[in-house]
Amino acid sequence: MEIKVMKKILEASERKAEEIRAELKKRGVFFLNLMSSPGSGKTTIIERTVEELPGLKFAVIEGDIQTTLDAQRMAKLGVQTYQINTGPFGGDCHLEAPWIATALSEMDLNGINVLFVENIGNLVCPAEFDIGAHLNVVVLSVTEGEDKPLKYPLAFRVSGLTLISKTDLLPHLDISLERLVQNIRAVNPKMEIIPLSAKTGEGFQNWLNFLQNNRKSLIPSL
Repeated sequence: MEIKVMKKILEASERKAEEIRAELKKRGVFFLNLMSSPGSGKTTIIERTVEELPGLKFAVIEGDIQTTLDAQRMAKLGVQTYQINTGPFGGDCHLEAPWIATALSEMDLNGINVLFVENIGNLVCPAEFDIGAHLNVVVLSVTEGEDKPLKYPLAFRVSGLTLISKTDLLPHLDISLERLVQNIRAVNPKMEIIPLSAKTGEGFQNWLNFLQNNRKSLIPSL
């Protein structure tokens, strides 16, 4: 009986994810789910993206176990932000589609072009739950080492893009960017990979181009 109940719960969540995906596409909102370990630079990447693309209107859903620190950073940029804290509900290490649906029901999506969800920081749990995004993105800092795609393969298998962040630190690290890329492709040969530094701007235009091109591909009427 337990297994049947769990299956029903997961099926309901997956149906909600499909509803979210379809509804946001209908409304012209490109929805990206950013997953990473803590400290990879997700928030900084979003901040610079907002600053570099003033012609687009962004919204962000922040996922954390505790605090609203990242949400406060977004709010300073004038970005509509919704905080989901899981601490009061057991401290889940991931977000789920029904929670995203609740957030969206309380947000003003009129005129929004891009919605980011900054998922809770780890490379395990968030990858197991479809939250209705049009694109899953893994953010992997060069400081995390070359082995993470091999250790945590699911996050890379369910994603279409890896942003290799903090590349400005490569001269100070004993790490091979080429080997890291090889490990990512060993897990997901079709993965798009963009190395970048939100601090120096190196490679950042490639990410901005990717974002805009994929948004237009999702919504051809743009």
